[in-house]
Amino acid sequence: MIEKMKMVHIVTSNSGKQEMLKGLRDIGVMHLAEKQSADREITDRFQTLSRTAMALRDYAEPKQKGSEEILSEEEFKEMYAGVLDAMDRKSVFTQEISAAKTEIDRISPWGDFSVEELADLKRKGFDFHFYRLGDKEFQAAVADENVQLIRLSSIDKQNTVAILGTLPSEIQATEFVLPERSMSNLQKDIELSEEGIKECDETLKAASIYDSSFKAEMVKVQNEVTFSEAEATTEGDEDFVWLSGYIPESDIEVFKNMAAEKGCAWSIEDVAEDDEKIPTKVKYNKVSNLIKPVFDILGILPGYREQDISIWFFLFFILFFAMIIGDGGYGALILIGTIVIHLKQKKITNVTFLLYVLSVATLIWGAVTGTWFGMESAMEVPALKALVIPSLATYPEYFGLTSTTTQNAIMKFSFSIGAIQMALGSILSIKKKIAEKDLSWVANLGWTIAIIAMYLLALNLVIHDPIPLVPVFIMIGVAFVMVVLFGGMAPDKTFGEGLKSGLGGAFTAFLDTISCFGNVMSYIRLFAVGMAGVAISQSFNGIAASMTGPMMILGVVVVLIGHALNLVMCFLSVVVHGVRLNVLEFSGQAGLEWTGIPYEPFEESTKVS
Repeated sequence: MIEKMKMVHIVTSNSGKQEMLKGLRDIGVMHLAEKQSADREITDRFQTLSRTAMALRDYAEPKQKGSEEILSEEEFKEMYAGVLDAMDRKSVFTQEISAAKTEIDRISPWGDFSVEELADLKRKGFDFHFYRLGDKEFQAAVADENVQLIRLSSIDKQNTVAILGTLPSEIQATEFVLPERSMSNLQKDIELSEEGIKECDETLKAASIYDSSFKAEMVKVQNEVTFSEAEATTEGDEDFVWLSGYIPESDIEVFKNMAAEKGCAWSIEDVAEDDEKIPTKVKYNKVSNLIKPVFDILGILPGYREQDISIWFFLFFILFFAMIIGDGGYGALILIGTIVIHLKQKKITNVTFLLYVLSVATLIWGAVTGTWFGMESAMEVPALKALVIPSLATYPEYFGLTSTTTQNAIMKFSFSIGAIQMALGSILSIKKKIAEKDLSWVANLGWTIAIIAMYLLALNLVIHDPIPLVPVFIMIGVAFVMVVLFGGMAPDKTFGEGLKSGLGGAFTAFLDTISCFGNVMSYIRLFAVGMAGVAISQSFNGIAASMTGPMMILGVVVVLIGHALNLVMCFLSVVVHGVRLNVLEFSGQAGLEWTGIPYEPFEESTKVS
């Protein structure tokens, strides 16, 4: 259920601004209508803390146990300053090493020489310069009486010379710029910097155990950020300050009590019809709350004026998951993994409970289709064979049926699920529009008829059910007329305006009618993806079975890797196909666009978001 919101305005004196904000933060029910940016210094501090905490995790030993003790403010301040200093010094040392290695690469062809001795010679009047020259230029330098040179060992097949003074400009050459430090000294600098890095790493490793302290400090600064945002959002004049926001209707009394306690004035009104910034707060029940982790992962939320279809989303998602994974053996693996997570966490969360439901559903589907790791031999086990519904069997020959018969049955089941879900979406939309006195509900009734007709047409064309097509096309025609005549109706339009709008969109309605058939057909993916998973399992099993003797060990590896990859691909298919059917086909019929703005009340956090 989507909770009803109220627009609330609260006013206080300038001197009471801090108390008003603290009171609003304490009750934690107001979603600020307009949120301004927090003070830059505070946000920078949070970002630095976050980056530092993340970087320290790289220094933690794999089996290192972190300290659960939270450092005092002074202790954390001292430790944090040491960490920042160590990170800064390590960065400087790293840059120095990089620069030294680059310089060594540059001067190494010239060998290790004393920079100090060259400087001493220069002070005594011997100003040597070093060059690389081609053969022609070298001969020119030798022939020049004014050039005093010493030939050195060649570098990269080029002539190298030491010149007392400089070469004349007409002789083309590349001068070697003398380094400030010799190669041996640069190497010592690298060693010293590496020692410095080791010392910094020790400091960072020692601090890596304080992850809990960092989280506590980040929560503290995060709360400063949200308070600063609310403070920046308040408006005012010389005497008063005020703030506006949305509060769930169920929390209005809490707000009134706080305002009375802080001596604030307030006003409450219904949200405006044209307000597009109203946040959505979904009130989940015990069942629908299980789908919340999926919504959070996908980042979807119904708009404030849209319907809450979470319970239907959840029920169909379970079925889609089971059919796409499709294998009872995989369901058993997921169940075992869920039990391990449950025991490790020592409590059951929404995620683990959802995994329990999904794994059991997959087990049931695998049992009724007789699919256990893609092994046909599973049907030789009487207990497993007894669980199979023959018309859905993966191995129909064990039940005296043909593969065509069972495949058609599963395709029909998939189309039936699609028709039921899409028709349900239209019915939910009809219910909502009737309550709003929106006459366009008749168009949704037309879509319901069209869905049923398209379902019958799909059965006739795909699995060749003997369905007479004349009544089907009559249904499609009636549905099209209903959609065209009533599709443009709205509470704020007269009947004539709505009729004109609907007729203007006739071509779009025609295209949508064709699309409706495609939507029904798209549910065949439940059959196709499930069958593909079985085929992949069988392929890996066949490869492994062909390996005998010493190769059996490799066969075991092939089976393990093959089924692991197949299971991963099945999970991806759930996201790509199972979620799509809910978010697009079903939601489209129910009129959902998932445009919701998350309800984020101004409150004091207890964990890092």
